[in-house]
Amino acid sequence: MHYGYIGLGNLGAACAGCLLKAGFKVTVFDLNKALAEPLIKAGATWADSAEAVAGSVDHVITCLPSPAVSEKVLRSILPHMRKGASWIEMSTLGRDDVLAMSKVAGEAGVRMLELPVTGGVHLAYRGEITMLPGGDKDLVDLHWKAFEAMGNRIFHMGPLGSSSIIKVITNMLAFIHLKACGEALMLAKRGGLDLAQSWHAIQASSGNSFVHETEGALILNGSYDIAFNIDLALKDLGFALGFGKEFGVPLDLASATNQTYIAAKAAYGGEAQSPMIAKLLEDLLHTDLRAPGFPARLE
Repeated sequence: MHYGYIGLGNLGAACAGCLLKAGFKVTVFDLNKALAEPLIKAGATWADSAEAVAGSVDHVITCLPSPAVSEKVLRSILPHMRKGASWIEMSTLGRDDVLAMSKVAGEAGVRMLELPVTGGVHLAYRGEITMLPGGDKDLVDLHWKAFEAMGNRIFHMGPLGSSSIIKVITNMLAFIHLKACGEALMLAKRGGLDLAQSWHAIQASSGNSFVHETEGALILNGSYDIAFNIDLALKDLGFALGFGKEFGVPLDLASATNQTYIAAKAAYGGEAQSPMIAKLLEDLLHTDLRAPGFPARLE
């Protein structure tokens, strides 16, 4: 199948590249053409607009920064997509956004799949990210080979809207774990422990987490560069807190973590890296969390 890929940020570029490596024909577009250059060199076809992508491919994948942008792009491409084509949306959206946009797509004869992913951009580049498709099973089956090209673990979560809930849950947990990781590392540092040795001890303990192993290492390096910013974290935590209200679930830890991210945005700006919530604690206590031998970015 010939896929169009619109939105070539950190995640989009990684996933589009995996499709190319697996032998799929891929046409790409981003407002910043420079982001597409490595993909073009790898065999992707460049289109001069999102509309041009939609008119030249079998199915369209989007990976965009916000629900508002997703809706804008969707409305621009629908008149150019063939009837019966699939729109696969990889952005993190609220459930209501997913259901509303699927209705818009359906009225134009296009079927929607939601495809949020989790695990981190470094895994996306390796084709090892976890994929969480939501939508009709026949559509999931139709695109399964593409999902396998982009990720190594695939969980069909159910009908449209289901994946938006689990994606928000996984991100909420990651942010909570990150706050806990920063506090744990600071306890070790202020307690006079060797931070590198402490990181390894935690990794081998019952207190270990995926976030400790990945973002914890970037904190100790001082780069904090997980390729995911504070504004995106606040967007996802907002979705989580909204679900908490809707479903009647008190989310004490998510609420506290949200406040930490609000403070981090005030201190460092919304474009700052998500793990910089640990830097809030470093700045407050005038104590850095550096240790040798940890990477600046995850590979």
